[in-house]
Amino acid sequence: MSIRSQKDLEMVLSKLRNFEQPSFQLEQYATPSAIAAEWIWSMALRGEVAGKVIVDAASGPGILGIGLLLLGATKIFFIDKDAGAMSICMKNYEQIKREYEIGAAEFIIEDISLLDVRADIVVQNPPFGTKDTHADKRFLEKAFAVAPIVYSMHKSTTKTFVEAIARDHGFRITHYWEFQFPIKAVFKFHEKPVVKIGAGLWRMEKR
Repeated sequence: MSIRSQKDLEMVLSKLRNFEQPSFQLEQYATPSAIAAEWIWSMALRGEVAGKVIVDAASGPGILGIGLLLLGATKIFFIDKDAGAMSICMKNYEQIKREYEIGAAEFIIEDISLLDVRADIVVQNPPFGTKDTHADKRFLEKAFAVAPIVYSMHKSTTKTFVEAIARDHGFRITHYWEFQFPIKAVFKFHEKPVVKIGAGLWRMEKR
């Protein structure tokens, strides 16, 4: 079997396991398969997937990293400090590995601040920092230390902050996409079945 289109990729990713008991404090909202597929497909068109070693930070169930493996990444470092989420990620990887020829994976359960690897690229959809203040800043700072190319998703309202921290770390923003990110009602306090928030995806490259 092979992935021949963005739609094929979206279909496969939509069948992966999601968070079983999402954490409110960790802001665990999985990247929707449609957004993940568009994100990964655009990377592939730039030659940034096949043969690459990539970090999937705040990997959760692993939708981004697994999508990258399906399009030819050599190895993915999945990192998440939630052991439950990593367990789901590992199951998703094993499921896909039975159906497709994919690259290697390393699963790291620890806080992002402790990550000590080097990679070609980092992809991340980290906590937006609304519950754990400055969580997004910690992820960006580590990503800049790990790889020369970073793709990072944040609330679009934090555009000024992302641009400033990228500049401070010697990275330039080369591309920007905006999505309506659906937040499904998974916690008791949610009043609507789905709320959409503006989410920006930044591609940043070392100067």
